[in-house]
Amino acid sequence: MNKILLMGNPNVGKSVIFSRLTGARIIVSNYPGTTVEFTQGHMKIDEERPAVIDVPGTYNLEPTSKAEEVAVRMLKDGDLIINVVNATNLERNLYLTLQLLEKNISLVVALNMWDETKHQGINIDIERLEKELGVPVVPTCGLTGEGIKELIIRLKQAKTPKAKITSDSDKWERIGEIIERVQKLTHHHHTFLQRLEDLSIRPLSGIPIALGVIYAAFTIIRFIGEGLITYIFEPLFDKAWAPIMLKLGAVLGEDTFLHNVLVGNLIDGAIDFKMSFGVLTTGFFVPIAMVLPYIISFYLMLGILEDFGYLPRLAVMVDNLMHHIGLHGFAIIPMMLGLGCNVPGALAIRILEGRREKFIAATLMAVAIPCMAQIAMIVGLVGERGGQYLGIIFGTLFILLIVKGLIMNKVLKGSSPEILVEIPPYRIPQLEAVVKKLWMRVSGFLKEAVPYVLLGILFVNILYALKIIDFFSRAFSPILTGLWGLPKEAISALIIGFLRKDVAVGMLGPLNLTTKQLVIGSTVLAIYFPCIATFVMLVKELGIKDMLKSATIMIFVALIVGTLLNIIL
Repeated sequence: MNKILLMGNPNVGKSVIFSRLTGARIIVSNYPGTTVEFTQGHMKIDEERPAVIDVPGTYNLEPTSKAEEVAVRMLKDGDLIINVVNATNLERNLYLTLQLLEKNISLVVALNMWDETKHQGINIDIERLEKELGVPVVPTCGLTGEGIKELIIRLKQAKTPKAKITSDSDKWERIGEIIERVQKLTHHHHTFLQRLEDLSIRPLSGIPIALGVIYAAFTIIRFIGEGLITYIFEPLFDKAWAPIMLKLGAVLGEDTFLHNVLVGNLIDGAIDFKMSFGVLTTGFFVPIAMVLPYIISFYLMLGILEDFGYLPRLAVMVDNLMHHIGLHGFAIIPMMLGLGCNVPGALAIRILEGRREKFIAATLMAVAIPCMAQIAMIVGLVGERGGQYLGIIFGTLFILLIVKGLIMNKVLKGSSPEILVEIPPYRIPQLEAVVKKLWMRVSGFLKEAVPYVLLGILFVNILYALKIIDFFSRAFSPILTGLWGLPKEAISALIIGFLRKDVAVGMLGPLNLTTKQLVIGSTVLAIYFPCIATFVMLVKELGIKDMLKSATIMIFVALIVGTLLNIIL
């Protein structure tokens, strides 16, 4: 036995079962030729150490999305399948089980969420279900670990049934017969969480709950992220890394090519990690000290909301709105992530099925969703001129999000897919599972994002050293002054914005701009191009061709919006 596949519908607890079986040493990979992720680990069965793969969730073996296509293709490589089934929704889950029985692969059924059946008045005869399916059936609870030991023991008893291939109607008829023989329902009183489930899916009560959850989540995310930056990461760089960089700068010699590229500019003889723009200074500081804290806080909250079961409900609540801009409800997740930091937002677009949806989501996020650091700088700089001017900036971005989404939905060929999601019951998240998921995502970010950010800053620094940036400054000054009404000195903020948007907004402060110029400059900086960290992630997710198309749209939109604001204001 070399490879065990965990297969099942989405939201049945596969990842928790996987965590119980494999422990902490896991690998997250993209399936060859796709951006669909799967997780792989190893478990011990006697003297064997087979690989265990958490296959992307699928409702059946007739794929309707890229993730389901990958799940079907993985079947060819498996020696044994653990079919994870939601015990509280047996009828729905058994369709995939019957399809797997026809594939001539050894199979064991893990009847997960077994503890929930007691709360919902569901009684399942396990022995009778085993006879009906012809394979071992083990009741499990991934959150508590109940049944996991028995599941491992019974893997040796996995059977390869010789089921006949039947039609869809025959399968559903067979499922009806099985349910009638093995399952009985009794009356039970609704728990508090079950009442909350009903309230959070109804529009009248669900929308206020959604707004409250999002507000609370972002408050916690900002609190944790800013705390990590202020009390851990910035002091670490200032006290430990800065002295090393100063010594390196002395060895390289000030104003040399290597000094400018690796260490960057010294400000009053010291290193300002936000403004030096060296590969080893700003290059490390941006992803580690500025982005990583928000990555940690975002993914912590995301893991809690995922395990609690709220995200599918949020996706359903916003599904109708998102369809108008060419997406479906799950696109709200990249948008939410983008508000904290565009980098995880860019990574999250891979949850969307098609190339069209990914392109729309990435372009909308990069243009109209400023990150938390940039929002804070805009509020601090523009807010002192009056709250109405903040309303102009963020109102413009919101209108742009809707209008641009409507236009792309009409212009781009194709249509937004329907949302197909099984809504799980609310469950109290398990700390161990949340922390493990957080570690997986954070380590994935460090491996995927940091090298690209360093390469991007190296490229920009070389352009600075070769005076190519100075050429661009002179070339684009007519747009700044003629169309946007900004002084030519503002070009430095636009260039720096490619590296750090929040720093770029801050650079508008010393220019003594009028309120009108400040509003235009802040809005254009939010729209015109993503920062280098987001840019390299979008290139990775979209490919260079689609990213160039998206970048062209961003620049074109920035030209129009900046000009219109200059005329209107």
